[in-house]
Amino acid sequence: MKRRICLSGACGLVLLVGAVCGAQTYEAKWESLDGRPTPQWWTDAKFGIFIHWGLYSVPAWSVRGEYSEWYWNRITGDKAKNGPWWRYHSATYGADFPYAGFAPMFKAELFDPNHWADVFQRSGAKYVVLTSKHHDGFCLWPSEQANKSWGRPWNSVDIGPHRDLLGDLGDAVRAKGLKMGFYYSLYEWYNPLWLADRTLFVEKHMIPQFKDVVTRYKPSVIFSDGEWDMPDKNWRSEELLAWLYNESPCRDDVVVNDRWGKDIRHKHGGYYTTEYGAGLADASHPWEENRGMAHSFGYSRTETLSDYKTSRELILMLIDLVSRGGNLLLDIGPDGDGTIPVIMEERLIQIGDWLRVNGEAIYGTRPWRNAIQWTEGKRPDVAYGAEYKAKYDITELTGPPAGDKAVIVAFFTAKGGTLYAICPRWPQKEMVLKDIDVSPDATVTMLGLAQPLSWRRSGRDVVVQVPTLSVDETPCEHAYVLRLTQVR
Repeated sequence: MKRRICLSGACGLVLLVGAVCGAQTYEAKWESLDGRPTPQWWTDAKFGIFIHWGLYSVPAWSVRGEYSEWYWNRITGDKAKNGPWWRYHSATYGADFPYAGFAPMFKAELFDPNHWADVFQRSGAKYVVLTSKHHDGFCLWPSEQANKSWGRPWNSVDIGPHRDLLGDLGDAVRAKGLKMGFYYSLYEWYNPLWLADRTLFVEKHMIPQFKDVVTRYKPSVIFSDGEWDMPDKNWRSEELLAWLYNESPCRDDVVVNDRWGKDIRHKHGGYYTTEYGAGLADASHPWEENRGMAHSFGYSRTETLSDYKTSRELILMLIDLVSRGGNLLLDIGPDGDGTIPVIMEERLIQIGDWLRVNGEAIYGTRPWRNAIQWTEGKRPDVAYGAEYKAKYDITELTGPPAGDKAVIVAFFTAKGGTLYAICPRWPQKEMVLKDIDVSPDATVTMLGLAQPLSWRRSGRDVVVQVPTLSVDETPCEHAYVLRLTQVR
């Protein structure tokens, strides 16, 4: 499918109307750019799907615990010659096989964007972020800048799949009612222009390419990356974002992250990012944790079942992040043939099963004054550590406390005067929720059950009578939500 780009005419009229209507104009300065509110759709969405897919999906290999999308970088240079990446590459493809040789092998012959979009919708995610290009510079749309600067076909339309992967998936995702965005790497490891003249690379390659992909696909999310080699002034990031907010066709809807130059993270941008971490402590600025289901973003065939988080772990992770005001961008790494690995698809469907019952406690919520209630042992630290194990093990909440580990009773989220207590295990017969001021006319229900629950006050606590149910009668698996109305 060909996509026409309108840079004048009707689009120009839209820009003129915006100016006439007094739309906000942002200066190319962080002081001005940071004044743009993060679109509410993003802070309400809470859960998105990240997708790392490209030439690296053909070898689909990494040292366990590392990122497979860094394949080219890891087999390149003198130090690589004695390393495990190079040994695998030379043994499998030959010492003289270039990374560019994966381009015609990246066929995506089984890629079905409608199936992908259906899986994403069933997962309960509200937005999707696909790698438009990673640090290898290979583009999943027909980028003329890529072909020109690399001096060869270097996009998915001119080689490999011979298909506009970014456009086709975007159409399918939007047809399901989800927001579509993309990841974009500012730098490219071995682009000849980058290696020769970084200033010229930014001016002649990066900026026009960025404007091209934005104008074509009108993303709702832009996840910038690869910014760490230069300060934001060298990337001309303020200038680029001023264009995005003032003139681009997605200026009202788009949200961007904080990766726009060395030392910019957690200082500037529409939302802050953490990666394979624990997110941030509160909602003072919008933020998002991004991670894969195992150790790698791109598909890695070296990862085993034990490397993958269980659906319970992923659901508790989502609950925890949302209780502190964050979003979760959970990554999948499709195969080079265009299929989503079955274990990844299964995890997404299982998350969606939980959200269909309990999404009311996730979407559109905000943190409550207490993010968690715990019992026994030390108070859990909100900075849980890279694998949520710094102070206690958040993934082992079904058993008794171990030593001085805290046991979570509930995570809290709120929406207006409604409070949600998300219990990571089936509550005791009398569930005590501490220090909650509710109206005498309040109602308490469990999401997924029809009948209200009995409750009473005990000082400043709320004591809820939880019904005794068989496993088959419980509304869902993994975590259970008590909804309290008229909370003051």
